[in-house]
Amino acid sequence: METFYLYVLLASILMLISIFSSKWMYKFGVPTLIIFLVLGMLVGSDGIGLIDLSDNEVTLNVASFALMVIIFSGGFATRWTAAQSSAKISISLSTVGVIITALVVGLFIHLALGQSLLISFLIGSIISSTDAASVFSILKSHKLNLKNNLASTLEIESGSNDPFAFLLTILFLGLIQGDSSFTGWSFVWIVTTQIVFGIGVGVIVGYLGVFINNRIRLEIDGLYMILAFAVMLLSFGLSSYINGNGFLAVYLTGIIMGNLRMVHKVSMVRFFDGFSWLMQIVLFFTLGLFVYPSQLAQSVLPGLLIAIILVLIARPIAVFTIMSIFKKPIKEQIFVSWVGFRGAASIVFAIYPLALGMPTANLIFNVVFFVAIFTTILQGTTLVPLAKRLNLIEATGTVLKTFTDYSGDTYTSLLEVKVHPDSPFVNHAIKDIDIPDTVLVAMIKRDGKIITPRGLTVILANDLLLVAGDSKEELLELEKNQ
Repeated sequence: METFYLYVLLASILMLISIFSSKWMYKFGVPTLIIFLVLGMLVGSDGIGLIDLSDNEVTLNVASFALMVIIFSGGFATRWTAAQSSAKISISLSTVGVIITALVVGLFIHLALGQSLLISFLIGSIISSTDAASVFSILKSHKLNLKNNLASTLEIESGSNDPFAFLLTILFLGLIQGDSSFTGWSFVWIVTTQIVFGIGVGVIVGYLGVFINNRIRLEIDGLYMILAFAVMLLSFGLSSYINGNGFLAVYLTGIIMGNLRMVHKVSMVRFFDGFSWLMQIVLFFTLGLFVYPSQLAQSVLPGLLIAIILVLIARPIAVFTIMSIFKKPIKEQIFVSWVGFRGAASIVFAIYPLALGMPTANLIFNVVFFVAIFTTILQGTTLVPLAKRLNLIEATGTVLKTFTDYSGDTYTSLLEVKVHPDSPFVNHAIKDIDIPDTVLVAMIKRDGKIITPRGLTVILANDLLLVAGDSKEELLELEKNQ
């Protein structure tokens, strides 16, 4: 029991250190999560030995669970109305761009570092996805937004390229392991089922989750968050069980649930935002425990060479090729090609060869680990200066407007609405009434008194509501239908 108390104490200290140091680190563009990675390395078995984590399968399960939550939360927080204009570019970057990146990096590893072609393409696949969490944590900390919908482009790309990079990773793992199912038409079938089942389960479970959420009447508000969490688990688990892409499924489920009208959506967005941060902390700390710093030395030179090729050649080739087709300005192409952080997903995917017991697994993991940390620090510290130099920072607004966390919403229209005795709003709490997500009940006037509305505030007949929204037409429609 004393060991348990020690771990609880250690967890609190680590979190407090990270929180207090975050403001200082973000000034230099370094994500706070790097602290947890370093702290994990310090207290791990290759550090002071306080926590020993050497079980590949346990580490993989913990990391995959955390990554599932992060990907779902990313989809849930994406405002599709803002992102759909750049969806074609984003999806192209997350599919064709991932393939180009993996091929270029793989060819370099094969030709320059002498690895076999399959091992080389495996490493290229593992590090082919990008991590938006670090990018947006930096933008949010500086209260900046990017011009021309670039924030949405990066968000959709990074959310959807993790599943595709995972698909490439497991395909090359199967080829390397000599799995007979990875030949001929079976290969095509596996790719098809991964994509089709992943999309199918993600969409169906997403709409099912919204349907249940809006029709079930739970007495305890907190259970709505548990319901959404259960839907997330259902999407990932069902898709993975039937050989679909679980990460793709859970991302699509998140997008659907986050962009349809739902009871308690605001609370859910905030819940998953906080829960996602907790999972990122758990993920980075776990990865820090798992890595052996003493083994990283032999991976520095190949890791540095791969990182340079990735940042200066592979990523720019992929981005410039695709964004040129869409006729995007050269400065936007430069910025998007530079904002290609390798993050937690790449490190998680690098654990799979270890779990399978591949002979070169340790080298692969250490190289990927070094590349992810190096690119995050290099590109993180130069992100904001480059955006300003390219004149891609909006003069007003923050990156929060890209997401459905409501922190960045602005309401441009106001209207007073008299609640009639036969209105469907009567005797219902604000959280339960059917109003658009873009409409806010800002104030209630009742019997000459002003009431500050909350989600549990019950609307009564003859109340005077002050409602705010993005358009006057939307508010008038609400007045007509109440």
